[in-house]
Amino acid sequence: MNAALARLITAQIFLHATMAGTRMAAPLLMLREGYSAAAVGILLAFFGLAPLILAIPAGRFADRHGLHRPLRWCIVTACLGAGLAMLWPIYPVLCLAALLTGGAAAGAVIALQRHVGRMAEGGVQLRQVFSWLAIGPAISNFIGPLAAGLLIDHAGPVPGSLLGYGAAFGLMALLPGVTWLLLRPVREAPGQGDTQPVQGMPLRAWDLLKDRGFARLMLVNWFVSSCWDVHTLIVPLIGVERGMNASVIGFILGSFALAAAAIRVAMPLLAAHLQEWAVMAGAMLMTAALFAIYPLMPGPLSMAACSVMLGMALGVVQPMVMSTLHQITPAHRQGEALGLRMMTVTGSSVLMPVVFGSVSALVGSAGVFWIVSGIVGLGSRSAWLLRDALALHPPHESPRSDHSA
Repeated sequence: MNAALARLITAQIFLHATMAGTRMAAPLLMLREGYSAAAVGILLAFFGLAPLILAIPAGRFADRHGLHRPLRWCIVTACLGAGLAMLWPIYPVLCLAALLTGGAAAGAVIALQRHVGRMAEGGVQLRQVFSWLAIGPAISNFIGPLAAGLLIDHAGPVPGSLLGYGAAFGLMALLPGVTWLLLRPVREAPGQGDTQPVQGMPLRAWDLLKDRGFARLMLVNWFVSSCWDVHTLIVPLIGVERGMNASVIGFILGSFALAAAAIRVAMPLLAAHLQEWAVMAGAMLMTAALFAIYPLMPGPLSMAACSVMLGMALGVVQPMVMSTLHQITPAHRQGEALGLRMMTVTGSSVLMPVVFGSVSALVGSAGVFWIVSGIVGLGSRSAWLLRDALALHPPHESPRSDHSA
């Protein structure tokens, strides 16, 4: 399974890098052309609009068709989006490119998460594979913008020329081809297609929330996702209030991202000693404590230290959420459950910055941290109670098979 997992992670990196590079290049081009910040904000919103709308249908499609058919559609969609941006770099087309590449990346993540969960054999492997898989987007979020930026600056006659932007979008359109080559030898996971939904009334995604364990898991996921959004929004506000320059604020936020990625690299080595509910509950309590003291930190270094610890606390949660989801969700609805999770996370990322920004105007940046600290601390009980749901759904040991050609 290790070779197959490495192949899947690499495939995800190239497809997700298309979206990440396009997300960096398209706003820069529109700013170059004189568009307003509001117009650029609308353009960026299109990257999240497709996941918000299509996540649940994409999950259902993956439940019906497995890995390859959804991924082929995602590859074609990503190539089309970036290719259109290369050929017609105008505002309406770039909005369409954002919609297409954002939707392709989201659909691919759902199909890959579902496939990887079915590859795993038992709880330890579930924790391991989702820890590894979570590293992929972090790498692609570095590779995509870096590659696009280098081409924008160096592919044309002068830095920032239209030819340079065209080259950047052209490369983004080619990257999903690598994903296609990497996926060709990968076989469907064991049991694909052998589990069918119960006949009768059509099932709705929201019906999954009737299961108390799944509802608690989505609540935990929402708490953690909101903490990411709060940190990303409020740290720059605190930095500006304290007179920090952009590079210092970037260093603080970058420390958070690096710590989140680093802890996920270490998690597969510790998977045998971890329990999902205990890790999530502990991470939420640690987050609550760090949010409580964050505004009290006197300078950039102490804030960066808090940021590192916060990145480690929040970085461990997603693999545990994914492992738990695959254990407590019916096999024939795992894709749908992944889509529901993505929809709630995307919706939170759209809504919560607006809410927290408004609250910040009323109670100050520090007040937002303290409010969220209390909410997350109390919410940790939901993670603790997941122990009962996991006890009712012991990890399934799937038969061993070779998943790569």
